[in-house]
Amino acid sequence: MELYNYIKSLHLIFVITWFAGLFYIVRLFVYQIEANDKPSPEKEILQKQYKIMAYRLWYIITWPSAFLAVFFAIWLLLIMPVWLQMPWMQIKLVFVVLLIAYQIKCHLIYKELQNDIFKHSSNFMRLWNEGATIILFAVVFLVILKNAFNWIYGVIGIVLFSVLIMLGFKFYKRIREKNKS
Repeated sequence: MELYNYIKSLHLIFVITWFAGLFYIVRLFVYQIEANDKPSPEKEILQKQYKIMAYRLWYIITWPSAFLAVFFAIWLLLIMPVWLQMPWMQIKLVFVVLLIAYQIKCHLIYKELQNDIFKHSSNFMRLWNEGATIILFAVVFLVILKNAFNWIYGVIGIVLFSVLIMLGFKFYKRIREKNKS
């Protein structure tokens, strides 16, 4: 049981650093996209700095954290294989797959920005950043509430949370636009 607690602790630590990396990389995408609209030489100076910051965050923190979180999760499942039969764990694993897909999409965006290809607006990136937040909320509630989780209320809660995020995004966008003028 002591080994289980160490493995669980390591899993949790790397999940936290993984999410921190995902949250911050998308913020760097926002800054990098906005820097592209700046005049020279500010544009070049900012772009160079953001590329360095993104590279270090992505390859030193985010990807290693993702691999280690998954590694320790697999180890936990090997210690407690009965979890795979539990509905909450099965749904959690669906969200983990979504998180991995989210990270892969972030990686594609990262590569584009590192090559000065700007396909998305900063507003899109601000909205995209909420994807990891929604996954985080879903996973935390699944893990904490387990079988006591009422799926109808859970789905309604995630939808309402998503709507609140969208409204907050629109409100923030209006404030930013007012401050620009």
